[in-house]
Amino acid sequence: MGGSIGLAVKHRINGCKIVGYGHRPAALQAALKMGAIDEAYDEPGPAVRDADLVILCTPVGVIGPMLEQICPELAQGAIVTDVGSTKRHIVDAGEALLPAGTHFVGSHPMAGSEKRGVEFAREDLFDRALCITTPTSRTNSQALDSVTSFWKRLGMRSMRLSPEDHDRILADVSHLPHVLAAALISIQEDVALDLCGKGFLDVTRIASGASGLWRDILQDNSDNVRRSVAKLVEHLRELEVLLEAGQSEALERWLVTAAERRKKALERREGE
Repeated sequence: MGGSIGLAVKHRINGCKIVGYGHRPAALQAALKMGAIDEAYDEPGPAVRDADLVILCTPVGVIGPMLEQICPELAQGAIVTDVGSTKRHIVDAGEALLPAGTHFVGSHPMAGSEKRGVEFAREDLFDRALCITTPTSRTNSQALDSVTSFWKRLGMRSMRLSPEDHDRILADVSHLPHVLAAALISIQEDVALDLCGKGFLDVTRIASGASGLWRDILQDNSDNVRRSVAKLVEHLRELEVLLEAGQSEALERWLVTAAERRKKALERREGE
């Protein structure tokens, strides 16, 4: 994600100096070589010094500790945002830790793939994708506008949700699908893997995501994910009842309803 942000900024925003921090020298060198960053540091403090905008592109479990490390180095007026897939605990930490005169705005750019690493960075990753910002009553309005404007300049659409609504809704549309993909691939016999077609591979593609990253997401949003799992189980039990009772017409309605809702989702996406 960080590499794609750097490339997108280079192509879309003039006059920016991009400083990168990372703990893997090879990744930093690759980012420098491809032009995603102008300078590289292996310590977060020097990397954020004098920065106007700091974007934390780390797994959600690392963002809190990272905030603690960078706070003493932030310049007056600096804005800090993130790309985390959960928001409640991250926003709480940002608002509690950042010193006076600096501002935290939670962000979730919903772009990317199951592939991880700067070598997969793309300048067009954010085109027409959605970025959710998660302000609270404590969020500085000018900082919020600046962060929203930044993501829009990278080509993104924008939506605002509270951190609580974000985590509740994303449990259904993002976190549960990953759990379901992982479960689907896990229940297969070895012989079945030789028989799976494109449909199965499409449905389970996101199970290839980085396990450590997704572990942190699921743990951080565990209450909402558990509720999402419970809703899915209830829906599958409805299907089980229909199958046991041999209710052909009701079974078809169950399938038609799902198809119509997916069609509606596609139409709403294409109309944006």
